[in-house]
Amino acid sequence: MLSRLTFRPPLWATLLFLACFALFMRAGFWQLDRKLEKEALFDSFETGEEANTLTSLVSPTLITELRFRPIELQGSFDPAHQVLLDNIARNGVVGYEILTPLRVGSNTVLVNRGWMAASPFRNELPEIDVAAAPRSLRGRLSPLPRLGLQLEGRTVPADSPWPRRLHYPSAAELSEQLGYTVLDYQVLLDSDEPDGYLRDWRPRISGPETNLGYAVQWFAFAIAVTVIFLVMNLKRSDKQNE
Repeated sequence: MLSRLTFRPPLWATLLFLACFALFMRAGFWQLDRKLEKEALFDSFETGEEANTLTSLVSPTLITELRFRPIELQGSFDPAHQVLLDNIARNGVVGYEILTPLRVGSNTVLVNRGWMAASPFRNELPEIDVAAAPRSLRGRLSPLPRLGLQLEGRTVPADSPWPRRLHYPSAAELSEQLGYTVLDYQVLLDSDEPDGYLRDWRPRISGPETNLGYAVQWFAFAIAVTVIFLVMNLKRSDKQNE
């Protein structure tokens, strides 16, 4: 009596295996891509500390390349039209990031003056007045904050009082709210500059090693489902020895 292994999985099992395997592998490679993105982000922050300081505004098309690059500007704040970037949490406390337009020559850029806690009462807005006198300030270039999934937000009436609470507005939305054009990036005010709030601009995200761990898990799932598929569909059959 001879014995041999046969492998004849049903079609539904093969399709299910292929779908699961493809899903797990895709998730694993996505986590590896996120790991590389985070490494580049942290590297940009560290190298920005050693880069030469810019002394003029740049084109928005260069902001990814120049992210966290130090910059020194001379201009005047527009204290009458400030934005409270809403629902920004730090250490479990909900608050705002304060975006103040800075007029630099014929251009305007938003200066992020930092984070402050919000009142538990939504009708109470923080006191964020700042002088409109000409000044020199230092900061770092950064894209405007954006959500990974942007939903259509509530339209703010044109006659709403300032400062206005907004949820991750684009440069176009901000320009419409302000009544004049702002550049599509922000300047993160240095921590030793006056007229600012809590400022710790290091990327507040988990480290690249977290994504590496997730990638290993997803690849392990892919290996596990492969082993299960093979074991469940490899069958030993006995053949009469003639």
